[in-house]
Amino acid sequence: MKISTKGRYALRIMLELAKKDPDVYVPLKQISKNQCLSEKYLESIIKKLVDAGYVQGIRGKGGGYRLTMTPDHYTAGMILRLVEGSLAPVSCLESKENTCPRAKSCETLPMWEELYQMINSYFDGITLQSLLDQRNDIDALSDTMDDYPCEKL
Repeated sequence: MKISTKGRYALRIMLELAKKDPDVYVPLKQISKNQCLSEKYLESIIKKLVDAGYVQGIRGKGGGYRLTMTPDHYTAGMILRLVEGSLAPVSCLESKENTCPRAKSCETLPMWEELYQMINSYFDGITLQSLLDQRNDIDALSDTMDDYPCEKL
């Protein structure tokens, strides 16, 4: 299992929105600039987030995007599964029913099932709010925050 840029960027979009006042719509252009990411690429990701009801968008002047719930309601797992699909470490666990002809005799299947459960538990235990709180703790310990231009990321 490898998390793609879509998964990583979806988390970054959601975190960017979680930092803002819940009544304020944030333009995608601003998210793109703040995160040093291509606006065009973010459009495909934000569409999935809107279609799933995680994010609300409005068009026009003053438009943009905002979360539909508070940051403590979103887990990294639900966001990653939305844009990545299954987080299974092996293909035989990607669907609800294991259709592998060797499933009954596979000696390694219990190991993969346990890893899959650990992956889901780990990501489901991390909320956007906990990521924000963790970042705030790090920022509070730092005397100064360096301002990195996008080309250095």
